[in-house]
Amino acid sequence: MKYLKSLNHYLYKYRSRLLSGIIFIALSNIFGVYSPQVVRHAVDMVLNEISYHQFYAGSALEGNFLKQFSVSIFFFGLIVVLLAILRGIFLFFMRQTIIVMSRLIEYDQKNEVFDHYQRLHLDFYKRNNTGDLMSRITEDVSRVRMYTGPAIMYTINLAVLFIMVIFTMIRVNPELTLYTVAPLPLLGISIFYVNGIIERKSESIQRQLSFLTTISQESFSGIRVIKSYVQEKFMSRYFNEECEQYKSKTLDLARVEAIYFPLIFMLVGLSTILTIFIGGIEVIEGKITPGNIAEFVIYINMLTWPIASVGWVMALVQRAAASQKRIEEFLNVKPEIFSESTNEENIAGTVEFRNVSFTYPNTGIKALKNISFKIRKGNRIAVIGRTGSGKSTLGQLLVRMYDANDGNVLIDGNDIRSMNLYSLRKQVGYVPQDVFLFSDTVYNNIGFGLEQDLITKEEIEQAAIYASVNEDIRQLPKQYETIVGERGVTLSGGQKQRISIARALIKNPKIVIFDDCLSAVDAITEKNILGYMNEYLKDRTTIIITHRIFSLFNFDNIIVLEDGEIIEEGTHESLLERRNAYFELYEKQQMEEKNYAG
Repeated sequence: MKYLKSLNHYLYKYRSRLLSGIIFIALSNIFGVYSPQVVRHAVDMVLNEISYHQFYAGSALEGNFLKQFSVSIFFFGLIVVLLAILRGIFLFFMRQTIIVMSRLIEYDQKNEVFDHYQRLHLDFYKRNNTGDLMSRITEDVSRVRMYTGPAIMYTINLAVLFIMVIFTMIRVNPELTLYTVAPLPLLGISIFYVNGIIERKSESIQRQLSFLTTISQESFSGIRVIKSYVQEKFMSRYFNEECEQYKSKTLDLARVEAIYFPLIFMLVGLSTILTIFIGGIEVIEGKITPGNIAEFVIYINMLTWPIASVGWVMALVQRAAASQKRIEEFLNVKPEIFSESTNEENIAGTVEFRNVSFTYPNTGIKALKNISFKIRKGNRIAVIGRTGSGKSTLGQLLVRMYDANDGNVLIDGNDIRSMNLYSLRKQVGYVPQDVFLFSDTVYNNIGFGLEQDLITKEEIEQAAIYASVNEDIRQLPKQYETIVGERGVTLSGGQKQRISIARALIKNPKIVIFDDCLSAVDAITEKNILGYMNEYLKDRTTIIITHRIFSLFNFDNIIVLEDGEIIEEGTHESLLERRNAYFELYEKQQMEEKNYAG
């Protein structure tokens, strides 16, 4: 329950709706409490009129008597109907305030969780699967909404109604009230006993649901692999097994919750029997009227659903507590990458790595070991090396996807950790190795890095021309308005890479980083891209991370990495003259190209 306290700031934010809802609850229950009193007067009136009827039976006044009796019954019925209508109106306003409040809180909380997700570092996403993240922002937030809406509404309604009804019953006859409500404390004991069971089972169900979400997400994302390896039956069987566990856990919870309703109706029935029995004795003794018995029976039945909902509400509260605990597990994760400055500074483009070492926190792999080099403004360098040599880590450190463990990464002589993170990434065009396109139009994917209302069609097309993808886009069914599908599934690997390049170029960055983003294009297309970009990159600092040497002839400097260390550095010609690692890579690639051509 302590986790639900963190929602109080939301309730305070929408306190006007909550207070209005409480007022509407009170008003609806006031009109509800008056109805049994009207019934009491009607029953007593009917009994009195029946006793008087014998004096008018067969006389000329009998017609007038029956007419007056009918008018009285109609009058009482009309009052009951009017009270019911008024109660219904305020019940409507009650839901329009409290339930709408819960929807607004759900909206705010989803935004809070999503914004927090975006501030967290990459290592967080490597430790947690996508399905679990999705479950917490959807299923868990929805369960919390059931607490801030229905649970709060029904709890307040029960409290207000219970107080009003008990107060009214005590005013009529305290002794009869005591007997009537005597079975109700047993309900409180039952709830206290079952609470712990519900909480444990609810948390277990949420974990299993999160796991099912993960399986579904991975299956849909990897459907090509599943089909190509003919593993549809295996995945279906695996999913069914996990569904069985989820079903078993939910049925266990349902069995526990099922105890409430029979118990509640049994206790309400017992209260009704006691009301009629004890009330009958009180009527015989002349302490109350028969109408009071009818009034008490109606009051008990008025309490039936609110009391019956206690079990359901407690289940909602326990589920919400379990869900809020899961949400706070992530909200309490502090971003490791954050801005130390709020000033947005323009960068020139000089880059320096000074004694930089880095170890990936999730694997313990030491990617870089005491790396030092400097790139002057407007220079173009290439970073080459085998898989796992640490090439991509350089690019990720430069845009602060991670921070170096030792040493400093500097831009224009300033440590990037002291720079505004938003401003830094805005001025660096980073094309990652793993291309990701959104399920949107080609136009919006290219313009993703800019404000949509500031982008012109000419800028989009020019970026596509620089990336040598404009002609490909023109061949698509709707050209730039074509939806590319999830992760760009409708495009080839080379087209996705080039659209990703265009997305980086349209930002007009001061520093451009290409992380092995030309691996899926042929040599001719690559030369076209580099040819287009020669003019574009003229005054921009450019870093190309690659393993394809034939694309490196026009660079000011080439850095060769191996096992996280710089083993060679120089121009293409000077490195070939040394006949070391770079020369071996070059010769090997030349042989592979000849064999492929042959």
